[in-house]
Amino acid sequence: MTVETTAGTTVQSTSEETHRRARLARLGVHARGVGALTLAAAAVYALLGLVRLSTFRATTFDLVIVDQAVRAYAKFAPPYIPTVGMVHGRGMEYLQVADHFSPIYALLAPLYWIHDGPASLIVGQALLFAGAIPFLWMYTRRVLGTAPAYLVSAAYALSWPVAQAVNFDAHEVMFVPILSAIMIERFHAGKRLPAALAMAGLLFVKEDMGLMVIGAGACLFLLGHRWIGLGCAALGAGWAVMLRGWLMPLLGGDIQDFWAYAHFGPDVKSTVWAMVSDPLGTLGVLFDTETKVDTMFLLVWPTLLLCLLSPMVLMAVPLVLERMLADRSLWWAQDYQYNAFVIVVLICAGVDGLARLLRLVGRPDDRRVGLAWAAAALAVAITLLPQFAFGQLVRPEFYRKDIRALAAAEVVSKVPSGVVVETVNSLGPALTRRATVLMWGNRPYGSPWVVADVARWEYPFGSLDEQRDRVNDLVRSGYRPVFERDGFVVLHRPSAATAGPTPPTPSTPSTFPTPPAPSAPPAPSG
Repeated sequence: MTVETTAGTTVQSTSEETHRRARLARLGVHARGVGALTLAAAAVYALLGLVRLSTFRATTFDLVIVDQAVRAYAKFAPPYIPTVGMVHGRGMEYLQVADHFSPIYALLAPLYWIHDGPASLIVGQALLFAGAIPFLWMYTRRVLGTAPAYLVSAAYALSWPVAQAVNFDAHEVMFVPILSAIMIERFHAGKRLPAALAMAGLLFVKEDMGLMVIGAGACLFLLGHRWIGLGCAALGAGWAVMLRGWLMPLLGGDIQDFWAYAHFGPDVKSTVWAMVSDPLGTLGVLFDTETKVDTMFLLVWPTLLLCLLSPMVLMAVPLVLERMLADRSLWWAQDYQYNAFVIVVLICAGVDGLARLLRLVGRPDDRRVGLAWAAAALAVAITLLPQFAFGQLVRPEFYRKDIRALAAAEVVSKVPSGVVVETVNSLGPALTRRATVLMWGNRPYGSPWVVADVARWEYPFGSLDEQRDRVNDLVRSGYRPVFERDGFVVLHRPSAATAGPTPPTPSTPSTFPTPPAPSAPPAPSG
């Protein structure tokens, strides 16, 4: 269409310009919509973690561990984690990257310049988990359309692996959903450099993330990107071998700390040979407990099993096998953070699996099926909410501080700032901002301050009686109880200036007053 002006000239008003403006307007609306969903998810995640922190449901293992490392990075110091170092008998100057290779924690240091404390970790974790949503939305929109993109993004936001991860302290897994979402979405968009950078970032999250890179290589190989796939697989394998076989031991770590395959062999070589030489036996290990079967099913069920139709699922397979073939029941369970490592990969694989199914049946452009599947995926996430951590958020008692929490708040106030303190697992997060926290256990460290509990069982003790005996040992070795409330006991030994090994005193019959034990002691958080 042309319009004549008063000067006699014409102005061409093209339909392309109209479409461009309309497209920009739609993008603006979607940017606000996706942004609102992302911020809402981050707020929910932060709320859950901060309530647990304020009500003394967070734990020394693992929140204090991460806090000690990130605080050190914030001070441009080596990331020592004395809590773990003393447990392993390696001293106060034990590097976090020797325990788990997670130098990516350094990216959280700026949060500690704003607020020095574990609450910053919880907020940062919430933002990172939610940060995967825009990339997941863009990928799904490109494959299935706009409406399914919103539904799939909401399904991820409410997914049970994310719920369990944000419910249990803070962990390196917080970086994996956003990095894997960037890697998948950017590669799918033809932007290989940012995809490669995201993949490289995964290698700095944890020493076993090379397994995901190997899986990504296998996926790319099957999709026809053979040389890129082979390169990724070689990079992942070489990185994992280099870290576990050379760098982490060089930094003071020990590969046996997390070796969980003694039922196959004492080392990697013998374990791989045992698995290869007996494939049926290895397959049997994957399904030898109900917990493993339940967890593996729950991982694929949020996509209505369609993730199994996509080569993308190969990115998740090595990490899942690593856990399910191990002899550690915590790794198989649904209760902790481990399942969040693969949730974005599986959801993207579900989107791709549906697209492949539609092409197979000759209906590649049927948006109604994509919408129905996305709605079903969100429905699955919603139906699982009461079974997992997000279900707590609708219960008023979740937000209340019980008698024990009120007692804990007073107890930690009796410990001076700037000291070394051994504390029960549940009180460490409340002290780590102003004291050097060690885990209170059966091994004596000679710390000047100890916060014990003789009323409730706490990790890492085997029983409540062990805790009471340990307090009696401390009293006999020169510690003096300076405060008691609701089973908590604060002990101090003035002669102990710094933490250091102290020979244990043999246990003798109880001399410390023993309050009645609760009928059912709580289970450990991790």
